[in-house]
Amino acid sequence: MASSTALSLSWSSSPCWSHSFNSGANETLKVSERRFNFEVVSQKKAKKLRKVILKEDVTDLGKQGQLLDVKAGFFRNFLLPTGKAQLMTPLLLKELKMEDERIEAEKQRVKEEAQQLAMVFETVGAFKVKRKGGKGKLIFGSVTAQDLVDIIKAQLQRDIDKRLVSLPEIRETGEYIAELKLHPDVTARVRINVFAN
Repeated sequence: MASSTALSLSWSSSPCWSHSFNSGANETLKVSERRFNFEVVSQKKAKKLRKVILKEDVTDLGKQGQLLDVKAGFFRNFLLPTGKAQLMTPLLLKELKMEDERIEAEKQRVKEEAQQLAMVFETVGAFKVKRKGGKGKLIFGSVTAQDLVDIIKAQLQRDIDKRLVSLPEIRETGEYIAELKLHPDVTARVRINVFAN
């Protein structure tokens, strides 16, 4: 809420001027009375902000490449001398938009590659895993994510990080479903057939 204070000032001028023209005649010139009203309004001082782009991550402020409004003093005394930000110009804004478009295109390309890889995994069929058998359907040990990664590498010549593999606990023979998180938006479901020797 901006508080404003109004102060009225008034000034009036009513001088009477007497001048003598021609030595014998006394003429009086009277200036009409004038009144001026001034109104002064005071407001809070406007905040001075600067549009800046961050060159690196700044704690409690933002991440690299982010466009922010910061106070002029903070920019002048901290961000500029340390090289953490620079003033936003139309040319810099255009470069920033081009960089964002390039990054977005790269993300889209990575997502499409992940979708193609997911199609490959889902059309392959079931991966077969052999384990030494125990009593009934039990197997010795269990099937781990590393076992699945090794089988995929042997059959499809694709390197997959084992941290991307989500497996149920496998301690018996049978068919199971594993999930490969290839991208935050793309998950491939792979069938595994476990059988005993």
